Amino acid sequence: MMMASITLDGDTDPVVLRVTGRLLTVALGAVERAMPSVPSGTKTLKIDLSDVEAMDTGGAWLLADLGRKLEAEGCTVEITGATETQQALLKTVTDAIPDEELVEAPARGLIPFLDRFGRRTVGTGEDIVSLLGFFGLILVRLVGVLVRPWRLRAAALFTHMEETGLKAVPIVVLMGFMIGVVLAFQGAAQLSQFGAEVYVVDLIAYSVLRELGILLTAIIVAGRSGSAFTASVGSMKLQQEIDAMETLGLDPIEVLVVPRVLALLIMLPVLGFIANIAGLVGGALMSWMDLGVSPGLFVARLYEDIDGWQVGIGMIKAPFFALVIGTIALWQAMQVEGSSVSVGQRTTASVVQSISIVIALDAVFSIFFSIMDL
Repeated sequence: MMMASITLDGDTDPVVLRVTGRLLTVALGAVERAMPSVPSGTKTLKIDLSDVEAMDTGGAWLLADLGRKLEAEGCTVEITGATETQQALLKTVTDAIPDEELVEAPARGLIPFLDRFGRRTVGTGEDIVSLLGFFGLILVRLVGVLVRPWRLRAAALFTHMEETGLKAVPIVVLMGFMIGVVLAFQGAAQLSQFGAEVYVVDLIAYSVLRELGILLTAIIVAGRSGSAFTASVGSMKLQQEIDAMETLGLDPIEVLVVPRVLALLIMLPVLGFIANIAGLVGGALMSWMDLGVSPGLFVARLYEDIDGWQVGIGMIKAPFFALVIGTIALWQAMQVEGSSVSVGQRTTASVVQSISIVIALDAVFSIFFSIMDL
């Protein structure tokens, strides 16, 4: 039984690949090893099957895979001399080859696991260093704008203030109002058992002013404005608009990043204050309806038991939250590369990381203020 042999006539135009003998799966390994290399830059390749005695699915796959790879490189492949049966088999096998190569499953075992864990650890460390460097660059540019205010792009700043602040007021008010209602309703159920309904005012005020008002506002801003920053600047990065800015001598940090971060620094405290007011209004309304605590008594308890520090503690957090959200969102945008899929991935990562770090930072502030007895 004569196994297949493949010869390449590279002196002709077009180049001819002649297959003779029996092109069967049983000898496919030897045939692949003996397969001659098609010269690079070949425009047309003819595969001559006139002398093929027999061909099965494995042999057809070998030819179809070769043709697919060459066509991907811009070479035209023509098959001549094939019988009708061979042509039908080649067509069936060619149609069955997937358009995308299958991704190899990750290796299992302790060593591969340690390898992946180490690579991810190193990658995370590199990302943290890059993020800190980006944060430092933002601070330098912010100080530069404060020293030379004429370099600030006022139109861009006011546009982003409108997008991140004014247009977010309805959702922030609704969130704050409902948080106040829920706190009053849940507090009433517990405090009424002890005849301490009036203390629901303290519960609402401390919860909203110190923690929930600014924290939930920051979470909303991270999901709403942070994701918008990553998507818009990331799309510019993908379309090489940022490279064009640098070619024109413009600083992308000063043009794109500083106005957005400044808008967050200005508007997040404002939104947090609005959320606090809405939370108190919602709590006062529910206290009046459920516990009979009149609005006048509610306000009197606020003046009596709540000092300015409770409002200040929440407002102190706002600039830090704004810096975290703006830095992470815009750093993720600058990491976009490849295709539009990367924009979606970076936007998701931006929201998740911003919210996670904001919550962790809020916990650090809570511990700090508790230690300081504030």
